[in-house]
Amino acid sequence: MAAEKPSASVVAPLRGEKRWAYLTRAKTIRVASVNEDGTIYLTPLWFVVDNQRIYIPLDAGSRHGANVEAGRPLSALVDAGDEYATVSGVRIIGSLRPVDDAELVNRLEELVFEKYFHVGHPYAESYFEFREFAGGRFFELVPDKMIGWDSRETTIVQVPESRVLPDFVQDRILPS
Repeated sequence: MAAEKPSASVVAPLRGEKRWAYLTRAKTIRVASVNEDGTIYLTPLWFVVDNQRIYIPLDAGSRHGANVEAGRPLSALVDAGDEYATVSGVRIIGSLRPVDDAELVNRLEELVFEKYFHVGHPYAESYFEFREFAGGRFFELVPDKMIGWDSRETTIVQVPESRVLPDFVQDRILPS
């Protein structure tokens, strides 16, 4: 059996409770699904996590919903970081399942409000009014596979400095 090739998810894996905490705090999920003509439909969306399940609010006219209902594949990505030492993410391969439980939908609406708005937020009311007008529904993202990485947990190897420091700096040992 061949050894697993090094990748961020092998070197700095993000699994278990840490992965769920990461997903719960993240604000944007990028969802990609396949259109009828074979092109990729990719959008950044909001999402919430409840009891280690991922829920995405979509409008009735959502292409993602139509693509999944047609049996076409779906992938998602939650990522962050601006430089090598801070990159992190979770890649998800799975499917969407509509949420029809009214009690769960109410709890998910509350989670969306808590995550993206606050009491008195200038756009909260219009957001929820538009969701109702547009036939908004929640879908559960059911993962078949999740791959996570978090470079923030790796130690960056120290290397000798090659720059010349002023004479008064005496706390660095430089190679001769």
